[in-house]
Amino acid sequence: MSTPQTAHTRFAVIGGGLVGSAIAYGLARQNEEVAVFDEGDLAFRASRANFGLVWVQSKGLGMPEYAEWTLRSATLWREFAAGLIDSTGVDPQLSQPGGLHILLSDDEWARRKAFLEKLHAQPGFPKYSWRLLDRVDLKSMYPGIGPEVVGASFTQYDGHANPLRLLRALHTAFAQQGVVYRPHHAVDRIEPLAQGFAIHAAGKRYTCERVVIAAGLANARLAPMVGLNVPVRPQRGEIIVLERMKPFLRHPILTLRQTGEGTVMIAEAKVEAGFDRSTDMGVLGALARRAVKTFPALAEARAVRMWGALRILSPDGFPIYAQSERHPGAFAATCHSGVTLAGAHALDLAPQLAAAELDARMRPFSPQRFVEGVNYVPH
Repeated sequence: MSTPQTAHTRFAVIGGGLVGSAIAYGLARQNEEVAVFDEGDLAFRASRANFGLVWVQSKGLGMPEYAEWTLRSATLWREFAAGLIDSTGVDPQLSQPGGLHILLSDDEWARRKAFLEKLHAQPGFPKYSWRLLDRVDLKSMYPGIGPEVVGASFTQYDGHANPLRLLRALHTAFAQQGVVYRPHHAVDRIEPLAQGFAIHAAGKRYTCERVVIAAGLANARLAPMVGLNVPVRPQRGEIIVLERMKPFLRHPILTLRQTGEGTVMIAEAKVEAGFDRSTDMGVLGALARRAVKTFPALAEARAVRMWGALRILSPDGFPIYAQSERHPGAFAATCHSGVTLAGAHALDLAPQLAAAELDARMRPFSPQRFVEGVNYVPH
């Protein structure tokens, strides 16, 4: 493996968030020589503001392959987490008891049922079980639910993890694997060479045989340098963090979860605000009201902090994975589900990158779908 002083590496991974770090970790598991270029705290840091869901239900309307990829990652997550714990001692706190999408009216129930039936009726959609729980079912699980709760949808593969502990585990693994981590190295330019690529960052020039661009919103700027089109845009999510409470929530809910330390988190706003990461009290208020309708006891809990964070979205909301035809050896990877897809990125995508070719399962995620006029329905 390279030492931190080495200016040449086999793989340069641009982006030290959850997507880039999971890929770098997976490449190192394949005995590849890897250097990670991380912008540092000036970056938007979507990974540090992630809600932490490992979520399967509701994914893939308009692209069944995305549902398959998500399910694949959820099933790989236990192996992924166990490997990190064994090698680093850092527990990403994976819990996969199944997840709940709470329904607060008969209308929400009817719309959720119609959506899930349409989702699972798609040709090629993966076969996995789901069910609707009525109020009686749900109250037997959670006696403290509010009077407006009529039920929930449930899928057994759903779960959650701690994004900060996951990121720490991956970066701890870097030191053990010999991965060269270069913080404060925002990449200014990628230069294709006759053999390989030159990475220009922090006023220095580094060379590599292959490059993986996994820099979130910066992918839109960097990918064209190697002949790739990665059209991504920001969408703001907002999160409320409540004080720690006695454990009461065994299952993650789409908009509500309790961490291993007892902290309660409320999230899942989707705000079109460009690169503005501020918070909107109207949005946060709506999130809080829904949480209190779900569990009235939360009305007594104190909010300790809140923040806005930027998700990375493609035009249709689905991931983009591609290798450059013009400059083979240059890859791009982007998605808005960095926690959910971390297992697949580390244990499935990384081996494909090590083999220098994305397999047929990745074709639907090519950015060619945008230039060829293929219209997928956002999930």
